[in-house]
Parts: sequence; C-alpha cells; structure tokens
Amino acid sequence: MPLRALCLDIGSGTQDVYYHQPGLEPENCPKFVLPAPARQVGARLAALTAAGKPVYLCGRNMGGGFFKAFRAHVKAGLPLAAHPDAVWALTDDPKRLRDTMGVAVSEHRPAGYVPLHLSDYDPGFWNAFLAAAGLPEPELVVACAQDHGLHPGKSSREGRFKLWERFLREADGRPDALVYETPPVELTRLATLQQSIGGGPVADSAAAAILGLLTDPAIKAKNNETGVMLVNVGNSHTVAALVYRQHIHGIYEHHTGMLPPDEVWNDLERFRRGHLANAEVFDKGGHGCLTLTLPEAAGIFPYTSVIGPKRAMLAGFDVDFPSPGGDMMLTACFGLVHWLQTHKE
Repeated sequence: MPLRALCLDIGSGTQDVYYHQPGLEPENCPKFVLPAPARQVGARLAALTAAGKPVYLCGRNMGGGFFKAFRAHVKAGLPLAAHPDAVWALTDDPKRLRDTMGVAVSEHRPAGYVPLHLSDYDPGFWNAFLAAAGLPEPELVVACAQDHGLHPGKSSREGRFKLWERFLREADGRPDALVYETPPVELTRLATLQQSIGGGPVADSAAAAILGLLTDPAIKAKNNETGVMLVNVGNSHTVAALVYRQHIHGIYEHHTGMLPPDEVWNDLERFRRGHLANAEVFDKGGHGCLTLTLPEAAGIFPYTSVIGPKRAMLAGFDVDFPSPGGDMMLTACFGLVHWLQTHKE
C-alpha cells in the first residue's frame, strides 16, 4: 500500500489511531490512543454548564457519547439550541427532542449562546496534531465508528440489528463487505464521517475489529479449522461474532456494563451454540442476537478471543486475550489497513 494512511477507530471513550507509513513495520508506525471526540465535547459542555452558559450545538452528526453531559445541562435549566445538522448526534427524532426537553433547533446561533462544535473528525485538529509530532499530512484517511443508523419508526437498537441481519443474509457474512466506499443510506453518521475525512472508506467498528482479529496468524488458523468466537468489549458496547473460514455466521450485541460478567458469559455460551434468542437479548436492553444455520464443521466455535478496553470483564473465563499487530487497542485500525491492502491497487 503506497499511501500514507491515517486510520481511526472512533469510539465513545477513546479514538484509537494508527498512522500507516509505507515501508515501515507496524511497530515503527506512529500510534495514538486519545480521548474520543464525544468525550471532549462532553467535557467542554460540562464546563459550560458549570459556568451557567447557554449553549448552541453546531457542526455535524457525530457519536452521542456526550449525552449525559447534555442531559445534565438541560436538567440544570440552562438553555440549549442545536443546528439542524448537529441535532442528529442526539436523537433520531428532532421534534421529540424539542417537545420533551425544550431544545430549540435553529439554523442560526441565538444571541448570547456559546457555540460548541460537533464532529467525529476535525481536519484542523489532525493537521496541527501531526505537525506538532513532526509528521506529514496523510494522503488518505480511513475511519470506523459505531453507527446505530437512522431508522424512522423503529428504535435505534432494533434498526441497527436489522442492518446486521441484512448483512448476514445478503453479503454472505463477509466482514470486508462492511467496509464502505459508499455507506448504506441508513448509516448517516458514517456518511457524515466519510465527508469529514475527505471521501475515504468508512466502516462499522465491530466489522473493522473482526477484520483486524483475522490478521492474527493464530486466530486466522483457528478460524479455518474449528471456527472462532470473536468478542470486542468496548466502553459502550460488547459485540461478539461467530466466524468460520472468513464468514460471519452470527452476531451478538449488548451494552457493556448492563449485565454482570457471568451473565454475559452465559449469553456467549448459548450464542456460540445457536441457542440464544434475539428477543431475550433485546428485552434485557441489548441490541440483539442473530445466528444463521451454523456449519457443523465449526462445532460450538470452541475458541474465544477477546479484545477491547473493557475486556478484563471476561478474565477468568475460558478466553484468549490476543494483541493483533502488537497493540490490541488498534485491532480495528489494522483491519482497515488490511482492507486497503486487499482492495486497493
């Protein structure tokens, strides 16, 4: 891959970044684990709340990891308004947000309101950050993030899982099919992110992490022999995939911390056998669970590999904690690089 490529995995707690440099080993390429953009927005909003300032959210759609700070601002009785492009970071229903929480949606900043810019990717920040580190500007930016999608008439949990179902049934479960040069129309956050990074490929973080895990030689071998259960315990979401010979046969998704570790493991044990119902996961506050007809050769997908910043939650169970590419936090970024190497000239 001849291009300098800045690869970002934008989560709710951190943004994990790998700057691919042609001709350098992964160990010699720059790497960063920084606070997520949503966390930075939340900190700024909390400071404005403490100062008693009215706030105008401007910018664009982004991850909603600052929602607690937003609720605290509204609960404090302080005015808040949002630009029509920015409001999607908070809700799929701007009218409901206005009617139930008193948020004004306005094309223009009201007088006296402090502007707070929303964006998953700020080119100015990254140009300045890389320059301060003595690094050249990238020739390509690729990124992944979790996108619940816009699903009118459905909950975001239900709608997101319908996307997983469509992928498993229509794309034959190939994880590389979830890296998009043109995102599906429902994935409005990824579409906005793609515009911000200059048109490079974008992906769901879970899919990029699966691709990254499959670059690990030991996991790739087990995936071809017996099938594997790959688990990503993120700061906000836990996603598990049943993978056999580079095809995903099942997806499980829940909210990290909503269930105690033993209940999560119980879910995963039944999931790997195809015995966990979607409704059961959804009714407990998760996104859902879907398994296709599982291949007999994979058995019960006996090998479990766990990554993610909260992966210690599953310590003590029969799992492996790998570090693909030498840095577990960059697994999704390595998946994006793998996609570029195999899909770009």
